Amino acid sequence: MPELGRFRGIIIQMFFRDTGQHNKPHVHVKYGEYKASVALDGEVLSGFLPAKQWRMVSGWLAAHEEEAYAAWNNAVQGIDFEHIDGE
Repeated sequence: MPELGRFRGIIIQMFFRDTGQHNKPHVHVKYGEYKASVALDGEVLSGFLPAKQWRMVSGWLAAHEEEAYAAWNNAVQGIDFEHIDGE
């Protein structure tokens, strides 16, 4: 699965054509043993993240909203997207 971003031990990934289980634009987040699907608006759709990491992911998504939605629009069409640098 292509990586969208990485910071402070958090890996944010996005599947290509990933609209089956969650139609809402979202990312897949990994932090240690924790995994969650998080909507681009910050809502946890499935899984679990510790509160501190959820706040960091939510803030990251807010700070990179345009880039994340552009990546989502490409990913649902099967088009490569850019890695987002920075926290």
